[in-house]
Amino acid sequence: MNIPKHIAIIMDGNGRWANLQGKKRIYGHFIGSTIIDKIAKKAKELKIEYLTLYTFSTENWKRPQNEVNFLMKLLGIQIRKKSDFMMKENIKFNCIGDITKLPQKQQEAILNLQEKTKNNSDLTINFAINYGSYMEIIRACKNICMDFSLNKLNCDNIDENIFEQYLYTKDIPDVDLLIRTGGEKRISNFLLWQIAYAEIIFLDKYWPEFNEDDLEYCIKEFSERKRRFGGLDD
Repeated sequence: MNIPKHIAIIMDGNGRWANLQGKKRIYGHFIGSTIIDKIAKKAKELKIEYLTLYTFSTENWKRPQNEVNFLMKLLGIQIRKKSDFMMKENIKFNCIGDITKLPQKQQEAILNLQEKTKNNSDLTINFAINYGSYMEIIRACKNICMDFSLNKLNCDNIDENIFEQYLYTKDIPDVDLLIRTGGEKRISNFLLWQIAYAEIIFLDKYWPEFNEDDLEYCIKEFSERKRRFGGLDD
């Protein structure tokens, strides 16, 4: 079976799943946060090298304040909880996005976990937190302009490889497989540059229902597709 090197997941449907259970949306977010460990273990078992999870988008700040407050609190709790798990499983934690907008405790938890796990090598998990692809690309353009003004960069030399070094995902391979749970069929401003040639699978299952078998199903579907990258079959 052809195993993707980099899988990205839009973990959608927590709130709608909770409503179907007759519970508040925040219950769905809590249950959804507990799914990550078993999916990470399965990804490691399958020799996936990178797993990127859309955790909190730049647009999520528009949600009701009580939900945002809960998500920030849950984020801090879960990141601190995952320290022992990631060390035991030899998983490296990485964060992409502008974490300076987060509460100070959450920023510290993120930085501490990145430092603690930086030498782990079986799997890298990227949490996309306060992440939006528009913001990422604009940020890259601003930094390129700054380096040009400081004579650190010749604009004639800019190509895809150089541009990618200004993204949050520098030194991380592009996404091979993008999975979105929850039944919606859109990208939602997630890794727009990095998924240019990704295979995409939309699932009707909500994220709290997603399990190891679903991950294997998606990888099997991926392995049966022909990736031509704009070319033709041999």
